[in-house]
Amino acid sequence: MWGFPFLWPMNAECGQVSADDKNDKEMLPFQYRESKSERLSRLPNEASAEMGSSDMESKGPELFEVGPSNDGYQMGLLIGQKFSKEIRSRLAGDLILQNQLRPFAQTPQGKQLIEALSDNNRNKFPRYWDELLGTAAGSGVSLLDVVLINFRKEILPFVPKTLQVSSPESVDTIDDCSDVLVVSEDLAIAAHNEDANVALVDHIYLIKAKLQNGLVFVGYTYAGELPSCAFGFNTHGLAFTLNSVPPSEHEIMAGGIGRNFVSRDLLEATSMADALRIIHSCEVSVGHCYNLIYMPDRKILNVETASRNRVSVREIGTTPFFHANMYLHLQVDQVQDDNSKCRQERAAVLAKTSKEDFLSILGDMGDKRYPIYMNGPTLYTLCTAIIDIDQQTLSIIKGNPKHGEISHVFSVSSADSKTLK
Repeated sequence: MWGFPFLWPMNAECGQVSADDKNDKEMLPFQYRESKSERLSRLPNEASAEMGSSDMESKGPELFEVGPSNDGYQMGLLIGQKFSKEIRSRLAGDLILQNQLRPFAQTPQGKQLIEALSDNNRNKFPRYWDELLGTAAGSGVSLLDVVLINFRKEILPFVPKTLQVSSPESVDTIDDCSDVLVVSEDLAIAAHNEDANVALVDHIYLIKAKLQNGLVFVGYTYAGELPSCAFGFNTHGLAFTLNSVPPSEHEIMAGGIGRNFVSRDLLEATSMADALRIIHSCEVSVGHCYNLIYMPDRKILNVETASRNRVSVREIGTTPFFHANMYLHLQVDQVQDDNSKCRQERAAVLAKTSKEDFLSILGDMGDKRYPIYMNGPTLYTLCTAIIDIDQQTLSIIKGNPKHGEISHVFSVSSADSKTLK
C-alpha cells in the first residue's frame, strides 16, 4: 500500500467527507472505489449529459460557464459533474493511460516520480491542485487517473521500454499543434491548429470561468485536464496557444512543474510581462512552446522553454513565423524523428499573408505525407483557432480550416461569445 498526503475530495452533496467516502479512500488512497454518496450525487448529471450531447460534434465543443468563484475545488467539482460522461469515456478509451501510465504508476520508480510531481505542483499551485481534486470527485473517477493524464508528458519519458507498446493508438506523439504568426501594419494574427491523438475526438469542452476579482477566462480543455493545454484567453487581453516540443531524455527534469499547471496560470495573467514572469518562475520538467498574444500592445511573442529555467523569447514581426513541434531558437538537444525535416521545411513556404491565405496555408501546407491538417488514423486536427488582434476576437473553426466552418467566436475584451450557424 502506498499513499500521498492528498486531501480527500469533499462530497458533492454536502461539501464534507462522509464516513463512506473516508473509509473508501483510506482503503485505496489514489485508486479509491466510488462511494455511495458520489454515485448518488452524480446520477442527475449523467442523465442530463446523455440527453444533451447527441449533436455536440456538429456544433463544436460545448461551452460551460462556471463562477464567479476563487474556490478551486468547487470549480473543478462543477466541471467534473458537468462533463462526467466525457471524462469517463476518455479514460476508458485512452490506451496510453491503460497500457503505460497505470502500470508504471504501480512500480517503485513510478510511485516516486508521481509523488514528486504531485508535491511540487501542489505546493506551487494549491488552487489548481484543488481543481484536480474537484474534477476527480465531480466525475467520480480515480484521482490517480486524473493526475496521470495531467502529467502525461512529464511521466512518459520515464516509462521503461518494457511497458511501451507499438500499436499506433498506444504511442504518444510529439506532432501535436502548429501555428502561423504574423504582426504587420495591416495584419496581426495567430492561427493555430490543435492536433492530438484520435482518442481525444469528442472529449473536448470549453470552460468559461469567472473569478471573484472580475477576471474571465476561456480555455479549450481536454476532458479531465486543467484548462488549458491547447489555447485560451482572458479579459485582460492576454491570449496564448501552445506547441509541444521534443527535448531529449537527458534534457528532462524529473518531478518538476507540469506544463498543464503553467498554462492554467497563464489564463490568469494580467499582462504580457506577467505571462513572461509566470513562465520564467516555473522549474518545468519538460520543455514547451508558448505563443503569447497581448491585445493592448498588439504584440505576439514566441517563447520556447526547457528544464533548468531555460527560456528563449522571439518577437513576431512582418515576416510570417511558423512553429510546430521543434525547437527553433532555444538551444536544446531534441529528438529528431521522421517528420523533423518536414516541419523545418514548412517554415520556408510562407509567402502569402492575407487572412484567407492563412486558412489555406493551415489546410494545405506540407506534402501528402505530412499535411498540417490531419484526420487520422493516429493524429487528428480537432480544430483551428484564429486570434485576430485588431478585431480582438478568437474564432474556433471545425474541420479543415480552409472550409471555414466556425463553431464559436469570442470577443476577447468581454469574453462574450456566439455560435454561428
